[in-house]
Amino acid sequence: MEKSSFTSMCGGGDITGCRFSLSVMCGDYADKILKAVGQVDTRKVWSGTDALSTIYRGERVHVVDAARGFFVYANDRETHMIMEATFSKGCPGDADADYALGCGDTRLNPTDQSFDVLGKISFYPLGVPDYMEHIGHVVAMAREKNLYRATSHYATELHGDVNALFAYFDEILAYAEQRIAHYVLQVTLSVNSPTKTQNRGNLS
Repeated sequence: MEKSSFTSMCGGGDITGCRFSLSVMCGDYADKILKAVGQVDTRKVWSGTDALSTIYRGERVHVVDAARGFFVYANDRETHMIMEATFSKGCPGDADADYALGCGDTRLNPTDQSFDVLGKISFYPLGVPDYMEHIGHVVAMAREKNLYRATSHYATELHGDVNALFAYFDEILAYAEQRIAHYVLQVTLSVNSPTKTQNRGNLS
């Protein structure tokens, strides 16, 4: 497993994690994925890439920033690609290892690129009896930000600018970390799809 060059730990505390995989619909998909992985500034997260996916671990703001940076770097504005990402915090079985914390608030990856993204999310507040209230709040946040597209089976569909969507994901996680001990946010993002103008339910 490859690790980032940021080998020293910045401190201890709560760890936000994101594990993601990218499907690129072209012949040189491996080169595109590895190039994007290499472009991300990971000095404020712990990172590892294996045969199936890449993981970032550290403070929420930097984990989201690195995941957004990867998706932005991977997009060539022509090739259809889909990113599947799982954000998580608070798992009782998580190991107190492989993380970077206490690194400040300054984001390292640029936000000067803008493009449309189709997506969907599923939010899982775990171990709380009022989980539907939290899910409802997350959906209401999408409506308020004009990112809501539709409610579908097992997911909420989204549509918006890449930076607005990742800012929304960051707000979901910030909301959750103040109220829920253990939660998971599942994200699917699609760009440059040949079917994006077809029926509402088709996000592929």
